[in-house]
Amino acid sequence: MRPTAALPACALALALAACGGGGGGGGGGAAADALPAVDVSTVAAADPGSALPAGWQHGAFMEVFVRSYQDSDGNGSGDLRGLISRLDYLRDLGVRGLWLMPVTASQDHDHGYAVADYRAVEPAYGSLADLDALLAAAHARGIGVILDYVMNHSAASNPLFVNSAASASSPWRNWYVWRATDPGGWSVFGADPWHSAVSAAGGVYFGAFSAQMPDWNLLEPAVVAYHHDNLRFWLNRGVDGFRFDAVGNLVENGPAAWLDQPQDYALMADVRTLLAGYAGRFMVCEAPDDPQGFGAASACGGAFAFDLRTAFVRAAQGDAAGVAAIAAYPASAPAGMAPFIANHDAFAGARLWNQLYGSATTAPDHGAAYKLAAAGYLLLPGTPFLYYGEEIGMADTAGPGGDAAQRSPMSWTADPLAAGFSTVAPYRALAANAATQNVAAQQADPRSILAFYKALLALRNGRVSIAAGTWEWPFASGRVLGFQRAAPVAGGIERTLVLVNYGPATIVPVPGLAPAATLTALLSAALSDTAAAGAAQPCQPQPPGNAAPAVALAAQAVCVFAVGP
Repeated sequence: MRPTAALPACALALALAACGGGGGGGGGGAAADALPAVDVSTVAAADPGSALPAGWQHGAFMEVFVRSYQDSDGNGSGDLRGLISRLDYLRDLGVRGLWLMPVTASQDHDHGYAVADYRAVEPAYGSLADLDALLAAAHARGIGVILDYVMNHSAASNPLFVNSAASASSPWRNWYVWRATDPGGWSVFGADPWHSAVSAAGGVYFGAFSAQMPDWNLLEPAVVAYHHDNLRFWLNRGVDGFRFDAVGNLVENGPAAWLDQPQDYALMADVRTLLAGYAGRFMVCEAPDDPQGFGAASACGGAFAFDLRTAFVRAAQGDAAGVAAIAAYPASAPAGMAPFIANHDAFAGARLWNQLYGSATTAPDHGAAYKLAAAGYLLLPGTPFLYYGEEIGMADTAGPGGDAAQRSPMSWTADPLAAGFSTVAPYRALAANAATQNVAAQQADPRSILAFYKALLALRNGRVSIAAGTWEWPFASGRVLGFQRAAPVAGGIERTLVLVNYGPATIVPVPGLAPAATLTALLSAALSDTAAAGAAQPCQPQPPGNAAPAVALAAQAVCVFAVGP
């Protein structure tokens, strides 16, 4: 995450929790006789096992903002029961994992990254029983569920911070990062991260992202142990893992040493060890400034590929350098990298639709460029992550951009009131293209973006070589991307050849193929209207006798072949 807009303000007289979780200005203290109780009880490991098939984490994940996915009770805001009602859609799409943006009780009552209670569900989303029901229903459909976990900071209304701020002698004082006065000379994300406390105890505390999000002191062993207990609390309930927020911001060693510090990597390595004690669990980390460092086995073992994100769009726009970047990346990157194109944060780019088409409400060429961008990452090694609505070409809301514009209600239908998300006007404006880019409209169109995403995910789920195979013979030939994936199967080796032509029609030599190799088409798609009309066979292996095996490709085509001996 990156710094957010100010949270709602309310008086800071007693415990911040009493004002409904808001808070303006600095974080607060409380009168000693009004301090909220804290829960730092230990949680022992009690693994319920995994209900998911081996290798489930190699399928595609979808990031879901529960508040914007489906309203089940007619209040205009999404909830866990609403998400449960859409699990059949997600299964049929081919999703194998869900990353839920924070569902823990929050101060912000919006994005959820200001965590007020690490062991409770946001009341507007439902209850712990509702989360248990979601886990059971998702597992029954072969879908894993990972939760967003915020280890760097809490909400200012979190009882532990309220107690910490109340007195310089509080037993919880050292759980956060305090100084007597602002040390000066600091700038984090362009602002002073030190904030004055509104309490008799005084002092300043560190909050890199917001005054309402004070940083934990993760050099204090008791704080680290508390977070481990919280993780076990959710793992013991059957949660399948976590996405860890802002792991490069965990520890600060000085005004010029607050990002990607050595302790950050060690902390996440310890978390990875904890998760390894549970069967079939998965973790992925957000580390925009050092994705490969945190993706290494010595840290998280998996991280979002921020350093590859823009290449998919550039390639789809015909940039040969973008094609070359995709071809080169997996050979040197850690195996656990998670490719993606967009997510809930504006700093990571607008939704894919807006990156390609701006404010247009319909896509040219049946979304050819959009489909090419998707093909560029959904068949790569690692664990790809879609953002909810991406599979239908959902856009930001109209008007000014920013985080909120990327977190609008899901476009299920063309209903102008709520797009099928609710029976009443939703809490936030709809996507600007909800009338044209919605699930109902695309389910009836075999050339829709949704249909293409389903085809790609079906390949990933049906071919172990694509899901978990090795990366072999990658090449970039102008605007053509090619690679092979291979994996052992009963009776031999399953091998898949992927060719993505981002440019005009061409014949491309394919390295690594035996002269007598057979190519059986699994996907043969000319994506532009012109190419689709003129190419009876968009992906045509050339007759033997060429200097090297070659394939004729229609313009803007995606070709996937099973390679035989």
